[in-house]
Amino acid sequence: MTASLATLSLDGQWIKLTAADGHAFDAYEASPAVPLGGVVVIQEIFGVNEHIRAVVRRFAEAGYHAIAPAIFDRKEPGFQSGYSADEVVSARRFLHPVNWEGIAQDVAATAQHLHAAGLKVAAVGFCLGGSAAYRAAVAGSVDAAVSYYGGQIAPIAEQTPIRPTLLHFGREDHTIPMADVETIAARQPALPIHIYEAGHGFNCDARGSYEPASAALAWDRTTDFLKAHLSA
Repeated sequence: MTASLATLSLDGQWIKLTAADGHAFDAYEASPAVPLGGVVVIQEIFGVNEHIRAVVRRFAEAGYHAIAPAIFDRKEPGFQSGYSADEVVSARRFLHPVNWEGIAQDVAATAQHLHAAGLKVAAVGFCLGGSAAYRAAVAGSVDAAVSYYGGQIAPIAEQTPIRPTLLHFGREDHTIPMADVETIAARQPALPIHIYEAGHGFNCDARGSYEPASAALAWDRTTDFLKAHLSA
């Protein structure tokens, strides 16, 4: 279920979507009246919080029908978190283990929803979501993918995306060693990989690791990539 095009808004709204296994989940949506394409925004471990909702609205302002599925609804519906040390510790419980199958189903359902509107669709994910975006490109459930600091890509780097894929990493990321980035580059030499003088979470302006110059450059590269691969 979603709003009609007549009621879609750049302001954003919550909707319900349903995965192939029958799981119903919340999703946050924003769109211009005539979108250029679709974007599945895949969250960090902090849920579809205000930052992720702001990213959805920013993509809508850039011309895309953007939706962020609440991929943790399978474990804890409505979960959202900030970035304090205690909140980071609490949010990490979703990593033990990661429900990759459930995430893949929710991302695919969101992409299918956008495909049904006649749009080409990219997944753009951050941290955990960056790894999920890579997996979506491998599975082919989206038409393109952009990963920001996906820390779980290196272990599956032998799996080649069948859709165009762009990767962003920070050289000073304390959670993703450059050796992992080098592994990805060696196993996937055709993939564009950009490395920034920044740490983990450099795109998030609500975190201490925010690095505005790197975030701006990555945004420009991301939107250029979307224009190239989501155009009709």
